[in-house]
Amino acid sequence: MVASVVEAAAEAVSNMIYTSAYSSPLGNILLASKNDELIGLWFEGQKYYLNSINEELQEKDDEEILKKTKNWLDRYFKGKKPNPNELKCKPIGSDFQKQVWKILCEIPYGQTITYKEIAAKLAKEKNVKSMSAQAVGGAVAHNPISIIIPCHRVVGSNGNLTGYAGGLDKKEYLLKLEQS
Repeated sequence: MVASVVEAAAEAVSNMIYTSAYSSPLGNILLASKNDELIGLWFEGQKYYLNSINEELQEKDDEEILKKTKNWLDRYFKGKKPNPNELKCKPIGSDFQKQVWKILCEIPYGQTITYKEIAAKLAKEKNVKSMSAQAVGGAVAHNPISIIIPCHRVVGSNGNLTGYAGGLDKKEYLLKLEQS
């Protein structure tokens, strides 16, 4: 009986998602972690805000990964180019979405890629003739870890800024910040 109560308590803690707020030059950001891995970073009010989260949330500013993420963001917004690999990220999504997000992580600071180029890269990796750029766009839009998984570096085929869950004004700001 006691063991089952302890196991239930341990399971509840492991299913707990910890959150912390971060104040950025672009507005408030919500950070989320589970099992000391970053699972979310959303601009307040952005499209798909908390979309992949079903568990209970608890604010916890002293969670180690959340503190590291805030430090990373501080450096990023000061114009530094911190390495995303410093952070343990575990975005929640389908296998296809994770493949797209992995490609996003390969885009260097100051560079962009098109949805079509990502689709071609995926097709090559999967050894298929083609992949849908629209499907890639859907995966990019549902990226739960904005900025660190740099979905803002994806542009339309003609180089135009296209959709960004946080808003095109934020996308433009982030791209300009990374050019300096």
